[in-house]
Amino acid sequence: MIKAILNSASNYALAGLLLALASIGPLVFGEFDLLQISTFTAMALATLGLALAWGYVGILSFGHAAFFGLGAYAYAITTINLGDSTLAIPMAVLLPVVFSLLLGYLLFFGRVGDVYLAVITLCVTLILFSFMNSTADPSYRIGSALLGGFNGIDSVPPLNWPGQPDASLDPTQMFRLCLLVLAAAYCLIRFLLRSSIGRIMVAIRENELRSELIGYDVRLYKMLAFAISAGIAGLAGCLFTANNGYVGPTAFDINQASQFLLWVIAGGVGTLAGPLIASFAFQYLQTYLGTNQILNTSLVFGAIIIFFVLLVPRGILPALRDGPKSLSMFVRASRRRLRTERPLQRRT
Repeated sequence: MIKAILNSASNYALAGLLLALASIGPLVFGEFDLLQISTFTAMALATLGLALAWGYVGILSFGHAAFFGLGAYAYAITTINLGDSTLAIPMAVLLPVVFSLLLGYLLFFGRVGDVYLAVITLCVTLILFSFMNSTADPSYRIGSALLGGFNGIDSVPPLNWPGQPDASLDPTQMFRLCLLVLAAAYCLIRFLLRSSIGRIMVAIRENELRSELIGYDVRLYKMLAFAISAGIAGLAGCLFTANNGYVGPTAFDINQASQFLLWVIAGGVGTLAGPLIASFAFQYLQTYLGTNQILNTSLVFGAIIIFFVLLVPRGILPALRDGPKSLSMFVRASRRRLRTERPLQRRT
């Protein structure tokens, strides 16, 4: 019982750290740092959605950037037209969810393989990127919101208190809101994975055919995970756009899609805390390198990908968690090998 309580507490420790940061962060950081951390948090929230779909259900999707971008554009367009973010937030979640259900129906009910699923979702993301880049003409507009082509949509209104368009959130309130949303999403996903639905999802990841033979409709569970992941990504795009006041076609580009995958790989596929930690660390590193112009950012990130794929394939968190155990097993195996080699040397 005590062990179960300790395990449960360790699982939710990251949420406690996020809440602590939300409370003391404004006392430590300046306004610019608060805005920057809010952006990091929004991107970490999107990474959390991919960590669920890929790490726990086995859906390797390059379309996560598409859901992120759809949520960002949905928020910007709705807020500009209504002048209020109250309905823009659910719209930013609803649009990616509906799109993911339509796409997921074609992919999962069509029995598309894992490799082809990754390729198709990548193509969908690039199609959206190409389309949004070609909307520079003023005729491309939704209501009073100009899509802007490669320039994107700027001067997007920030979040406001529900039903109060004139009461916008200041950087401190936005900072706390982003961290609270991330902590809540983390806890809800933890709760989902501990439920019967979550265990079925993990079973599908481990052996899809066996889960189907037991009687579970694998396609429906995959669509559910895909939709939840898309909704989280859409909410992240909403927070990102509201915090920065801008959204452009780069939300759909290949760099955005690959970043989410890199953070999940580096943090550890099959974990939630690992990708969150990796997303914050890599975003800080990217900002630091870009600001100080020490090294080429793309070159550094390429070397990091090679490092993790070859030397730390399980990611940071599993390596740290199982490091002492793996080291002890290695030492024991080495001792056994020496014990078996010594009698052979004596005989020779």
